[in-house]
Amino acid sequence: MIDIETLRGIALSLPQATEGPHADKTGFRIGKKLFATVNIKESRATVKLSPANQDIFCTFDSTVIYPVPNKWGKQGWTHVNLQAVHKEMLTEILKVAYCEVAPKRLAELVVFE
Repeated sequence: MIDIETLRGIALSLPQATEGPHADKTGFRIGKKLFATVNIKESRATVKLSPANQDIFCTFDSTVIYPVPNKWGKQGWTHVNLQAVHKEMLTEILKVAYCEVAPKRLAELVVFE
């Protein structure tokens, strides 16, 4: 299980990422653009992926990562089950989500394993 501190550490390790409130959740942004939120009560993160990346990640296991079941999901917003995801996969998902919204000059600084 991934806890909020682990997720926070990964998200904030990305260049110029910040943390702040987003509705009743905690959000992670680059500039004003949201790339992830965390819902502690539901032990779930939600990330912004391109539809192509959403398709790729969601083929892994639909109990671990799956599209938000509404119009937001069709735009790439994707839920991640923090009780089931491995840290290495969460790290890659957060990096991809970050690069989806980050300026190119910052996205180029992200190193993928």
